Amino acid sequence: MNFRLQLFEFEDLPWFPHIIRQGMLDFLRFMISKLDAYEAALPLLQELLDRTNQRHITDLCSGAGGGIAGIQQALSRRMGSPVHVTLSDLYPNLQAYTYLQKQSDGALDFIPTPVNAAAVPESITGVRTIFSSFHHFPPPVARAILQDAADKRAAISVFEGADKSWLELLLLWFAFPLVILVVTPFIRPFSLSRLFFTYIIPLIPLGILWDGTVSLLRIYTPGMLQQMVSEIKTENYTWRAGKAGTRPGKYVIYLIGYPG
Repeated sequence: MNFRLQLFEFEDLPWFPHIIRQGMLDFLRFMISKLDAYEAALPLLQELLDRTNQRHITDLCSGAGGGIAGIQQALSRRMGSPVHVTLSDLYPNLQAYTYLQKQSDGALDFIPTPVNAAAVPESITGVRTIFSSFHHFPPPVARAILQDAADKRAAISVFEGADKSWLELLLLWFAFPLVILVVTPFIRPFSLSRLFFTYIIPLIPLGILWDGTVSLLRIYTPGMLQQMVSEIKTENYTWRAGKAGTRPGKYVIYLIGYPG
């Protein structure tokens, strides 16, 4: 699937009901956590934190914080010292963030106000991460996000939990409808609205299937990412793009950048 289509996802639309967006993102967070989808990203993140001598991550475009709690715990174990994570988003999912903060005993916190990934305030520090979200941005905005990091001498890592393959698309269409129906009652924090818009009026499943399909079609391949960073204007800044992972469900497309 060595191409990219800039189609729309419902969760990107400002008018899209927040309650449906939140339900879709909660499902994504649940699945990423249960599948440990970003296991292959851990060595890359550890290397970046060590290289920049930091133990603080600012996660941009956090959505519902998909998988970040497990990533924080695994990184802390690997590094032998606590790694702190701050969640942020243009549309902060405050219910999910509050839940994750309590569950983590404060190892995760969040910024309650909107944060634009292409214009991150100077006051927001830490290694920047973007999980499962970079594909949302068309090339000009994606470049602006990377340019902002380079301009402010901030390290950044972009991860997409996918192989970008036709097999993944078929699994989404034929397996996920059943998966959504089975796992929804087990998603926490519990929400009656999530049940209603899954089983009574199935707007959440329909949104997941549409946005999931479009996500695969929008993901940048490593070659596309390498071409993109070649257009970033900066000095003494290193970029590296590639694919990690060894089996289906564990593949990760990544882009890493850091000063030096």
